[in-house]
Amino acid sequence: MTLQSQIKKRIDAYFSVNYLALENESYMHSRGEPESHFKMILVSNDFEGVSKVKRHQAVYKALSELMSAFHALALHTYTEQEWSEQSNVPISPLCGGGR
Repeated sequence: MTLQSQIKKRIDAYFSVNYLALENESYMHSRGEPESHFKMILVSNDFEGVSKVKRHQAVYKALSELMSAFHALALHTYTEQEWSEQSNVPISPLCGGGR
């Protein structure tokens, strides 16, 4: 099972997911690892009334056993209402490659 599949499985088990997009953005980075950088868009009403920091902490807790397996995770967490008001998907910047 790929790391990406494992991450999705954990998120599905931990949250009531309305929408989940997990993109492997490793190709945009110079580490040379096939599963090192991910971008997650997670929509769940579990986030209703929860601050952005607490949302991220909840995701980190759900992925605690996998966190050492990858380098970076860009998190974009929304309630269903917040997601419906989004006009675009956040774009990840290109990696500077440590330069």
